[in-house]
Amino acid sequence: MEEGDDWIAPDKLYHVLFCFFIAIVSSFLAERARYPFIRRRSIWVGSIVSLAAGAAKEVADELGFFRSAGASTKDAVADVFGTLIAALVFSLYKSSFIHRRSDQSVQTKVLQMV
Repeated sequence: MEEGDDWIAPDKLYHVLFCFFIAIVSSFLAERARYPFIRRRSIWVGSIVSLAAGAAKEVADELGFFRSAGASTKDAVADVFGTLIAALVFSLYKSSFIHRRSDQSVQTKVLQMV
């Protein structure tokens, strides 16, 4: 099953990038949801969607839907790694965006007082 499955391979990069992209897009969409509960947990939502997509891909590999040797633990680790990177990036983006928004609101209040 995992014979010939190297840690450093283009396949692992694809898994990292796929899960990174899915997590970022899902988090971004959850950030714009109508419900505050989802908006507050947008990073969690994106991470769960990304890991579910990675797990579904591994299940499909094991069932033979794709041309592969089956499910791979190394692929799953690459999926988790991509999701963690996305969560970190989105968290940093979110914290800098919040700081930027609060700075702008302070400037607006000062201008209104004058």
